[in-house]
Amino acid sequence: MQRSSGRQLHEARPVRFTPGVQEYAEGSVLIEMGRTRVLCAATVADSVPRWRAGSGEGWITAEYALLPRSTHTRTQRETAGLSGRTQEIKRLIGRSLRAAVNLAELGERTIIVDCDVLQADGGTRTASITGGFVALALAVEGLWRKRLVTSRVLRTGVAAISVGIVARRYMLDLDYDEDSRADVDANVVMTAGNQFVEVQATAEGAPFSRRDLDRLLALAERGIRELFAAQLDTLKQAGAELGARALEQGGVGQASSSNR
Repeated sequence: MQRSSGRQLHEARPVRFTPGVQEYAEGSVLIEMGRTRVLCAATVADSVPRWRAGSGEGWITAEYALLPRSTHTRTQRETAGLSGRTQEIKRLIGRSLRAAVNLAELGERTIIVDCDVLQADGGTRTASITGGFVALALAVEGLWRKRLVTSRVLRTGVAAISVGIVARRYMLDLDYDEDSRADVDANVVMTAGNQFVEVQATAEGAPFSRRDLDRLLALAERGIRELFAAQLDTLKQAGAELGARALEQGGVGQASSSNR
């Protein structure tokens, strides 16, 4: 069965990374997954939150925003405070990216990864994580080349993708139309070492079974391995040795696919 986009059920949308799109950011990338586009930019600050001062360790945090016309109808700017959805997503991105970093090797500095959605067609949080890692790796590469951090600062790669059950069909990488009709919707975050960082799975109607969850996780793992291969190609082309090495140490590249 093909979907309205022409994809097979197990097929992710084409992914494209364009690194270095912001001249002043320590690391930046535009990630495009189908019609979803997210600009991810990493900033290095030579300080840590007050509650981490004196620990000798660094911190990774994230911000997330939907630009007003990234959506079908205008999204109001959150000038009066962040919505619950935005708070949830920014925390998810931060948690996911921290899994990639040895905070003790980072030293007492913070890397902030800003994820701004230019166009939303489903999977904005997972695209933010996947692109966010590339921006983070580019920023870390700059620190390493200045001899401010050791080569052990990146533990692994991180990527994420959505899966779901739509009309009793198991689907990979849901677009907006599919997500809005899903009976079960899940976001899965994994490391290059094949470990889970987070699994968010929700039944929109009837509860789902353990068999359903297992099938969804297997489908997500397949899609995430493809994302890792695309990240690896991008980082190699950008000369980001530490990021590429972190992915390769997790087994990425042994069956690499090209960056589409």
